[in-house]
Amino acid sequence: MERSDHDRPSHPREDEHEFSEERESLWRITLGPTIWAFHFLISYAAVSVYCFKFERMFSMGALRIALIAMTVAMLAAIAWIGWRAFLRWDVRDTGEFSNPEGSAEDRHQFLGHAGFLLALVSFIGVVYDTLPLIILGTCQ
Repeated sequence: MERSDHDRPSHPREDEHEFSEERESLWRITLGPTIWAFHFLISYAAVSVYCFKFERMFSMGALRIALIAMTVAMLAAIAWIGWRAFLRWDVRDTGEFSNPEGSAEDRHQFLGHAGFLLALVSFIGVVYDTLPLIILGTCQ
């Protein structure tokens, strides 16, 4: 009688490998919102300190350029995280937008889906954080 894949004992390290991938994915989905939070904190703190202490000493041009450069770098990082999450979601190959079975592969794809959506929201949040910096010219 031939044994099927379900009858075969799993490799002892297989579960450990699977859980380490999920743990990595859980950390990865938090990176986009974390970058957004750091962008918000750094941008508003820098402008606040400038307006409180240094407004009369020099113009805001250098600070604005530095913050826009930081914004571009953070948007690139969030876009990279979102792309990686989109690839993990694997919707292009499977064509499935939802994974109702609950298998290990479905969990990986769900984490990719969640990571992609969080990166998208974080990208939009960083853009909105930057708008006052671009639109407003002075502290008043």
